[in-house]
Amino acid sequence: MDAEVLKKYRPYQPVDLPDRTWPSNVIKKSPVWCSVDLRDGNQALIQPMSLEEKLEMFQLLINIGFKEIEVGFPSASQIEYDFMRLLIDGNRIPGDVVIQTLTQSRESLIKKTFASLKGCKEAIVHLYNSTSTLQRNVVFKKGRKEIIELGVAGAKLIRQEAAKTDTRIRYEYSPESFTGTELPYALEICEAIMDVWEPTPDNPMIINLPATVEMSTPNIYADQIEWFCRNLKNRDAALISLHAHNDRGTAVAATELALMAGADRVEGTLFANGERTGNVDLVTLALNMFTQGIDPGLDFSNINKVINVTERCTKIKLHPRHPYAGELVYTAFSGSHQDAINKGMAAIEDNEETGWAVPYLPIDPRDVGRTYESIIRINSQSGKGGVAYIMDREFGYKLPKEMHPGFGRVVQEVADACGDELSPEMIMHTFEKEYLFNSNGFALKAFNVLKRHIDSAEELSSAEVEAVLKIHGQEKNLHAVGNGPLDAFCKALREMGGLSFTLHAYHEHALTKGSSSKAVTYIEIIDEDEEGWWGAGVDTDIIISSIKALLSALNRADNKPGK
Repeated sequence: MDAEVLKKYRPYQPVDLPDRTWPSNVIKKSPVWCSVDLRDGNQALIQPMSLEEKLEMFQLLINIGFKEIEVGFPSASQIEYDFMRLLIDGNRIPGDVVIQTLTQSRESLIKKTFASLKGCKEAIVHLYNSTSTLQRNVVFKKGRKEIIELGVAGAKLIRQEAAKTDTRIRYEYSPESFTGTELPYALEICEAIMDVWEPTPDNPMIINLPATVEMSTPNIYADQIEWFCRNLKNRDAALISLHAHNDRGTAVAATELALMAGADRVEGTLFANGERTGNVDLVTLALNMFTQGIDPGLDFSNINKVINVTERCTKIKLHPRHPYAGELVYTAFSGSHQDAINKGMAAIEDNEETGWAVPYLPIDPRDVGRTYESIIRINSQSGKGGVAYIMDREFGYKLPKEMHPGFGRVVQEVADACGDELSPEMIMHTFEKEYLFNSNGFALKAFNVLKRHIDSAEELSSAEVEAVLKIHGQEKNLHAVGNGPLDAFCKALREMGGLSFTLHAYHEHALTKGSSSKAVTYIEIIDEDEEGWWGAGVDTDIIISSIKALLSALNRADNKPGK
C-alpha cells in the first residue's frame, strides 16, 4: 500500500487497564437478548419491510424466544408509528414480551414516541445522542457540556412523560458511537443521565454501549466495557448492554469478550442484518453458547424456518457459508473431511452416551433441524469415504471398505467430467451403471438349483446348478456341481465358459432402505492378470444376488482398458 495513503490512518488507542480480569473469565450463562431486527435491521434494507412483513418478523422473534424487541422508531416515519399501533391495538404483544422504541433527544420526537405507546402495558424507551469526538466536532459542532445538556434534557422530558402514562416505562440510554468517545466522558454523560432517571437495583436502567462503528480489535472493546463497569457509580442499578456492528468483521468476538468483561445484555439482529456490514449476529452468538453446553434461551431448533422468514421479510439471501445456518455449513467436499465425519458419526451411533464429538462438525445438525443426508456433498475433490457415506445414508448400501477406492475413482471421473457437484441420485445412477446394470459381456438369462445335498456325517454340502448365460452375444447353457450354488456356478463358468478367475471376497446384507425384502451381495474376483474387481448384485433371492454380483465383477474385468 502506498505510504502516503497510509498516512491518512491512525491506530486505535488501547485502554490502560493492566489488571484487566476478563481474559480469565468464561461465559457461563446467556445474556438478556434484545432483537433490533425491526428497527436497526429494517432501516438498513434497500426496501424496508411492509406492515405485514414487520408483523411476520415480530411473530418469528417471539417464537424464537426474544423477550425484548426493539420494534421501531415511531417518531421517525408514519409506517413505524402505524406498526406500533398495530401491535398495541391488536393486542399482539405477549405478556412476557417488552417492546422497545428508539428516540433522539428532541422534544417533538419524544412526545410522539409516548403517543405511540398509549395503551401499552410495558415498554423500554431508548434515548440516544451522539457523543464521539468526531460527531461532536464535525456533525454537531458542540462541546462536551452542550452534548451532556442535550442528553439530560431528553432524559428529563422522558421521565416527565413517563409520569403521565399508565404504561410501565423502563429507561435505556445509548451514548452513540461509544467506541469513538473518550471513556471518562462516556462515563460522565451516562452518570448524568442516571442522575435524572434515578434507577435502583430493583428497577435498573439500561446503559447501552454501542460499537456503532467497529474501530478496534475485540479485546479493546472488552477493555472498554470492563473499565466502564468498574468505574460506573451505582453499578448495581444499571444493566450494561452491548450493541456491536461488524465493520471489522469481528462483532461476534467483540461481543463475547465484552460479556466476559461484565456486560449483561446484547442487542443485535438475526444473521447480522444492519447498516454497512451489519449488526452482531444473534444466531451465531446463541449457537456458540449452545455448543458449550449453555442454554442460550433462544430456540433455533428449526433453523430453516428462521432463514425462510428472514429472507422473505428482508429480501436478503443468506450466504451459503454463514455460521450454523448456511446451506453448505454441514457439508464436506474434501475426501479426508468426509472420511473423518463418516467415522465420527459411526462412533456416535455405536455409543449413544458419548457427548457430541464428530470431526469438523462443532454442532449436531439435528439440533438445528438439519438432516445428516446433506452433510457430505460430492464433487471432484471428494474422496472414497464421502461416496460410501452417501451410498449408506441415502440408499442403504454398506459397501465393503475394500470396495471404496474403486467406486470412489468411478465417481470422481464422473464429477470431473461434469465439473459440478453430484447429487445423491447421480451417485446412485453411477453405481447402478457401473455395477448393477453392467451386462455388456455377461448377462444372466436363467438360473436354477437342481439339487442340494448335505452330508451331515462329513459336514459337507453340494449343489447342482444350471444356467442360461449370454456371453458376448452368444447364448450358452451351463451346468455344474459344486460345494454350493455359487461355487457350482463358478465351476461352470470356468469349465464351460472358458473363464479364468478366483473368487476373493464375499459380503452380503439386507438393504436398509427401500424394499426390506431385497438383499445386496458384493463379490471381488481376481482375474488372470491378478487384478481385483468388485461387483454387486441385488435380488429378493440371496443366491441370485450373489450370481449377479459375480457377473458384475466379471463384466467390470472384461471392460478394463486394453482388453
